Amino acid sequence: MPHAKTSTTSRPSRRGVLFGGAAAGLGAIAALGIDSLTSTAAPAGASEPLHGHTMIPFYGAHQAGITTEPQTHATYIALNLRDALDCESLGRLLRLLSDDAARLAQGQAALADTEPELGAVPARLTVTFGFGPKLVELAGSSATAIQPLQKFTIDQLEESWNDGDLLLHIASDDPLTVAHAQRMLLKDARRYASVKWVQTGFRRARGSETSGTTMRNLFGQIDGTVNPSTETEDFNTLVWNADGSTTMVIRRIRMDVDTWDEVDRSGREFSVGRTLANGAPTTGTKEHDEPDFEATDALGLTVIAAHSHIRRARSENTTERIFRRGYNYDDLPSGSEISNSGLIFVSYQKSVTKQYAPMQQRLADLDALNQWTTPIGSAVFLIPPGCAEGGFIGETLFMA
Repeated sequence: MPHAKTSTTSRPSRRGVLFGGAAAGLGAIAALGIDSLTSTAAPAGASEPLHGHTMIPFYGAHQAGITTEPQTHATYIALNLRDALDCESLGRLLRLLSDDAARLAQGQAALADTEPELGAVPARLTVTFGFGPKLVELAGSSATAIQPLQKFTIDQLEESWNDGDLLLHIASDDPLTVAHAQRMLLKDARRYASVKWVQTGFRRARGSETSGTTMRNLFGQIDGTVNPSTETEDFNTLVWNADGSTTMVIRRIRMDVDTWDEVDRSGREFSVGRTLANGAPTTGTKEHDEPDFEATDALGLTVIAAHSHIRRARSENTTERIFRRGYNYDDLPSGSEISNSGLIFVSYQKSVTKQYAPMQQRLADLDALNQWTTPIGSAVFLIPPGCAEGGFIGETLFMA
């Protein structure tokens, strides 16, 4: 699939008003090196191909970063819009963010980028935008309102990790690229919004495992085995709305790794319903074997317990499914803690109330893993459809 290219001259700079002629000058200087940035070949003398110049197109019917094979590093940033922001100003903000995200995804300098070299290695950079309830309302959209999740009995939510008006999901295989993109986008937004929270996550480095390998969380579990393939009609039915949009649930789940360490291996596997070695159900031998929830052991007890995680997550209603794309986090421990770790759980689905909420309710009611996991943050966002070159993410809301 050809990579979309953004041009620093194909449309007028919208930042000229804000930054004067300096922005245009910097854009022209950066444009001199564009051809060298889009090459996927290894530099002369390199012993193996490099992946830093692999690019994911920004423009399209859907936003990038959802069906994209998950990158190694991800940062989720929730912004609160300033009270004085009006619909016209919101449109300007979204245009600025979309324009810079498109440039950065192609290894090109963002407008007014004083360190363009830091963006020269996109390494599959994607920027995905999510809209909270306030932003959707401010845009004057007649689209279905997006609402926060109900509070579940297992939740111990901390306001510092909840909600938000605008989400920036930045992901790449290179952490320097993520950091630079974050800085550029927050420079775009600083007149219009303030940062509410930032969550940074990781997976194994690209190339350390075969492409498509299911991630492991910090409990050592293979996490996310039952996930619809992005290349099937089933995926389209579960995830995409007719206009190309979807919804995102992001939950910050603290994992008590310290007490999990005290449980023997059989106890861990009994709680999950899967083996730690390869993620196979405890009634099977391979990760993707179908669990047999009726199988019993020599004592007549079900092999996969009724309160095991995989049993509680499963619904007989096949429409109550989601697409998962989570990341691990590992922050600085405090006091006598050995670890401060967990999961940035992210799911995409057409309907939060019809797909995600029923599953989460079953887990909240009776899940063996609740002894070691605690949701401490929760947010829901509308993920608007993608846009064509020259457009911007969210433009359909202004036309609704």
